[in-house]
Amino acid sequence: MTHDAEKRFDQPGAFRTAATYVGVVVAIAALAFAVYVVLARESVVSASTVPAILFVGGVGAFVKTYREWKAQGAWVAWQGAGWFLLVSMLFCLSIPGAAMMAT
Repeated sequence: MTHDAEKRFDQPGAFRTAATYVGVVVAIAALAFAVYVVLARESVVSASTVPAILFVGGVGAFVKTYREWKAQGAWVAWQGAGWFLLVSMLFCLSIPGAAMMAT
């Protein structure tokens, strides 16, 4: 019998996989930010891609969390990845705001 609040830390590669996922999503968002800064400094659409990428990555991490939880796997690292990406998205919402002020 398992408890819903029981966390599984016994699968060795789970944290590494979730951390790699976060690294890739953040790298893609950083690339989108670089494109915004270099090419389209006053484009709100280009500026909005950065938080949009982080949001989609966070939702993807939560989908993976649910799938791991249903399979009774190591879901805790994926939940942390999802929360990290969503909080990062909240901080990056200032980028489109700065683009709106520049126009």
